[in-house]
Amino acid sequence: MPPPHQPSGRTDRNPSIGADGSQLPSEPSAGTGADRSIGADGSGGEATDGRRARRERNREAVVDALLGFYRGGVLQPSTDQIAERAGISARSLFRYFDDVDDLCRVAISHQIRHVGDLFFVDVDADLGLSERAASFVAQRLDLYEAMSWVGVIARTREPFQPLIAAELRQARAILRRQLREVFAAELDVLARDDPAEVDRRVAAADVLCSFEAYRLLLDDHGLDRPAIADTLTTALARHFEF
Repeated sequence: MPPPHQPSGRTDRNPSIGADGSQLPSEPSAGTGADRSIGADGSGGEATDGRRARRERNREAVVDALLGFYRGGVLQPSTDQIAERAGISARSLFRYFDDVDDLCRVAISHQIRHVGDLFFVDVDADLGLSERAASFVAQRLDLYEAMSWVGVIARTREPFQPLIAAELRQARAILRRQLREVFAAELDVLARDDPAEVDRRVAAADVLCSFEAYRLLLDDHGLDRPAIADTLTTALARHFEF
């Protein structure tokens, strides 16, 4: 996913790697069960490959259909609606997924990987505090806008689906580490005077720049992107100004 050369100031080489070095949970592969069976003499290979390819196409069509509903703000489409948009029968929908939860999890994982490059942050360390804050906020908003309603769905399902919870937990660790890197100069000064305050400052900034805060400003306060960017940039710069 990352380019061969990473520009100075760009953090988090691979957004699919958690803060502890572990891999974010991946989408289960298609083509399981009977599709894998090939005769001992190799016969049936072409037919099997064809079934596997068709299964993969249909599976991707179902995922794309569900993501299309999410992006349009339809957060609970029926299985009939999903199947119709995917171009398959409703009865065949669960040939490709264990249940609705499995489908939702795969769709969310798919979207996270689709916007993977937006997890990168490229902020010039030589910029002043306000300029770094503005650049950081702009790039973070790009990510949140790309996740859109899929991010909302992921968080509503987080308490009930451990794999989604694991992905979000590791993604948050990546974003939290970016705060420490982008504002390292200010945190280094603070660490000399009050080391314990460093973690508290990062924790507060993490909440300020979270997806949840973004949705609150967007949905509850009715702010548009320029207003959200100005609000977060001002607050973040003041937060690290000491």
